[in-house]
Amino acid sequence: MDRVPSDAPARADPAHRGVSLGEAFRVWLRVALLSFGGPAGQIAVMHRIVVDEKRWISERRFLHALNYCMLLPGPEAQQLATYIGWLMHRTTGGVIAGVLFVLPGAIAIMALSWIYVLFGNVGIVAGLFFGLKAAVLAVVLEAVIRVGRRALRGPVLLAIAGLAFVLIFFLSVPFPLIIVGAAVAGFAGGRAGLSDFVAPAAGAGGDAVLLGDTIPDHARPGVRQALLSASVCLALWLIPVAGLVFALGPANVFSALALFFSKMALVTFGGAYAVLAYVAQQAVDTYGWLRPGEMLDGLGMAETTPGPLIMVVQFVGFLAAFRAPGALSPLLAGTLGGLLVTWVTFVPCFLWIFLGAPFVEALRGNRALAGALAAITAAVVGVILNLALWFAIHTLFREVEPVTLGPLSFRVPVPGSLNPAAFLLSALAVLALLWWRLGAIPVIAASAALGVAIAALFPALH
Repeated sequence: MDRVPSDAPARADPAHRGVSLGEAFRVWLRVALLSFGGPAGQIAVMHRIVVDEKRWISERRFLHALNYCMLLPGPEAQQLATYIGWLMHRTTGGVIAGVLFVLPGAIAIMALSWIYVLFGNVGIVAGLFFGLKAAVLAVVLEAVIRVGRRALRGPVLLAIAGLAFVLIFFLSVPFPLIIVGAAVAGFAGGRAGLSDFVAPAAGAGGDAVLLGDTIPDHARPGVRQALLSASVCLALWLIPVAGLVFALGPANVFSALALFFSKMALVTFGGAYAVLAYVAQQAVDTYGWLRPGEMLDGLGMAETTPGPLIMVVQFVGFLAAFRAPGALSPLLAGTLGGLLVTWVTFVPCFLWIFLGAPFVEALRGNRALAGALAAITAAVVGVILNLALWFAIHTLFREVEPVTLGPLSFRVPVPGSLNPAAFLLSALAVLALLWWRLGAIPVIAASAALGVAIAALFPALH
């Protein structure tokens, strides 16, 4: 197949180009602490820091890595951080970036889980979530604008994004089918040389970046490296699961959690919301680990804390073990259950990156593959727009109802159910982030403070 001309030398300089592991640690910790708003907001934050501010990698390389991560099961933003960390500082860098991306959210949800079971739905906590949702909505809207501006570089890609939005919002077409359709269209377009599907030339747009367009030596594919990565990651993932089942039996709550969420790690395609619908059904109806309202409370925690939205599974594991502690104290059992679910959910993410990323790097110049990935990115913009609209409806209105018009099926706000406090907070957050450009941390902090104040002074409003 035709290949995009590359100026990569036969042997690349060290990938980090003077960026120490200490500096990388600080940057990835900052990315993690700012990663609110689900995948859209997290990817936008990562792009702003790693591409725009630090200029570690180019726009084209960032999108190439993102497109690969979109095809994987699991949280794509965490896998993208792992990919870039690995590209810059080998396996150590990937582990640092991937673990730090999860850590703040894991700590926050564990603390909130303790508060939840000890004190219930405390008003100040509910107010905190109420304020944070306004900031999250602003972050998601910013992500749609940022990613769309860079990814939709022609009318064909714009049409793909629009079609993806219509298919998922109005027709409830599964996300994987949308991605497959976009990939096929992009593959054909890239192979035919259509301009919309051709990636910009290396260095276009003033990309003076540390890594450049080279492939570091450690990022070149090899059988020995692939076998080592697979064996280590599989052992870390599956040996604890097998040990629990052997020692405690498959009916024990810890064994059941390990088995269920290990299976989930293999099939979590389609974005967090699609995955969480399945998790909620199984956790509530099949296993009886939670009640329906508790699953919604856990989702609220995950939506308003940093890190992947799929981190809500830690809350599921916590409550499941808390209610069936066996010989342990309920709080200790809950803590161990939450940590176990987090482990079996995220360890496979490192397997997909360390095993597959070298081969993806080697294919970076392939025209047909570049076209497929460009089309996937365009489709993802449409999906992010769907998530933004979904989030706006559920943040700004107290009630929504289903609407069916022939083959179309979607949800709309109930007339008269607008929450004026939520609307005002969201409008202020959008203005602060997009118009006044105050930055994510001040906007999130201010929204949280205002939410707590509203809960304390006007409890009926939130």
